[in-house]
Amino acid sequence: MSLDADWLIDRAALKRRLLVWRILAVLALVAAGTAVSYRHATGLRPHVARLAVTGIVTDDPATVRLVDRATHDPTVKALLLRIDSPGGSAAGGVALHDALARFSARKPLVAVMGAEAASAAYMIALPASRIYASPATLTGSIGVILETPDISSLMQRLGVTETQIVSGPLKGQPSPFAPLSPAGRTYLQDLVNDMFDQFVTMVATARHLPKARVLTLADGRAYTGRQALPLGLIDALGDAHDARAFLATRGVPLSLPETALAAPGQVRSWFGRGASLPGWLQPLMQLVFPQRAKLDGLVSLWQP
Repeated sequence: MSLDADWLIDRAALKRRLLVWRILAVLALVAAGTAVSYRHATGLRPHVARLAVTGIVTDDPATVRLVDRATHDPTVKALLLRIDSPGGSAAGGVALHDALARFSARKPLVAVMGAEAASAAYMIALPASRIYASPATLTGSIGVILETPDISSLMQRLGVTETQIVSGPLKGQPSPFAPLSPAGRTYLQDLVNDMFDQFVTMVATARHLPKARVLTLADGRAYTGRQALPLGLIDALGDAHDARAFLATRGVPLSLPETALAAPGQVRSWFGRGASLPGWLQPLMQLVFPQRAKLDGLVSLWQP
């Protein structure tokens, strides 16, 4: 074989080796860029977590898990809670309240109220180190309600009867097909009273108010932010900028970025599960399948 042929073979082998190294270098750059992008997108750098609670409050284990994860995430330095809700399920409010209380025991938590933060939505704000509201925010409405329809009179007019076989006198209480019995009314009132006492105790503990004082405020009425301030239900009139300024006094710099806890575009469907929808479709779905329709049981909800 001639020297020219050997040189050509060696040259081809060198080009192949160079091509392999170039491909590996490109892949390494792509991987590094992806890692940096992922780091910024997922909040792996130090940041302030942001949680928005909007619409009707329901029992939402996914959000509770998000808050608990943020509690133990060393890159989450604080939580900014933004609330715009009339309230909702008492059980859902208690679950999220407790998760936020666990967060607040370890890291700074500040709440900012929007147009509404009443009933169960006010309960959710209670673990915050500082609660802000606008002068026009509707908040408070401390109380619990249980509603059940009674269509027994309509059934009588239609000639429709209903037979109920129960294991005990209170098992069928309440029923939309029969009037509430005196024993059933007492039993349900006890449930409401117990949940109400839990709510009042939360307010008294979080706001450092005597329980007797909270009871005078907890007749179900809503207050504007300007009214709530002298009553001790909130800490200050302000917005998210004021909240970040407060966090700065707790060692959380204004330079830290904010990262939403929930994935964007996730809404709660009529069936109670999260679904990712285009932004333009969300208001339509909420109109067609209102969250209020799925609520039952004990509710802490401001009803204008």
